Amino acid sequence: MLEARGLVKRFGSVTAVDDVSLEVGEGQVVGLLGPNGAGKTTTLHMLLGLVTPDGGSVRLFGADLASNRLQALSRVNFAAGYVHLPGALTVQECLIVFASMYAVRHARRRVDELIELLDLGDLRKRRVRHLSSGQQTRVQIAKALVNEPALLVLDEPTASLDPDAGDRVRQLLLGLAHETGRAMLITSHNMREVERMCDLVHFMAGGHIVATGSAAELASIYGVEDLEAVFLRVARG
Repeated sequence: MLEARGLVKRFGSVTAVDDVSLEVGEGQVVGLLGPNGAGKTTTLHMLLGLVTPDGGSVRLFGADLASNRLQALSRVNFAAGYVHLPGALTVQECLIVFASMYAVRHARRRVDELIELLDLGDLRKRRVRHLSSGQQTRVQIAKALVNEPALLVLDEPTASLDPDAGDRVRQLLLGLAHETGRAMLITSHNMREVERMCDLVHFMAGGHIVATGSAAELASIYGVEDLEAVFLRVARG
């Protein structure tokens, strides 16, 4: 689904990402973790074609992203808390706009399905700017699913959700991965979430991938009990 090789990105004299390579296969959930400033978001933005790499390559579904941008990205979607949705639109209007942008057939029917799936029925007619941060996150997840993407890229997808809503979203995402073969690349600072969701985890620090494995493998390698302890080891060098 996704193959990145030797990605490099510099901002002036700062190398934010240095020789990062990773893959995400069909139905696989891969975590990209690391402390703030490790290069995770810049890496995601290169994988999505939002930032042009200074070195390396990205292939989506076997095609080079640089030369097949529109075709490849039509099968991808993205959600992040720092991306603002149009505040003047209602939830329903917002999702219909994004469905139209992706040329989704029967857009209103698809939006109705997503409103039910994400339990947004009571918010359907509410303007996005009047939603709480947790409610906006659920709309973001709905937006990310609107085109039934083969690859989902999620930057801290449950960060603003309460434990109940977060658990429901995790169950939904895992169900999609297992039942439909959707691939997912996620970042998160919730290590229990990563342990539950991810088949494979990459840890970044200083722009490099410094450790790769399942949650259990990484805990064993670092001689600690869980992924949170691994995170602390990586973050503190």
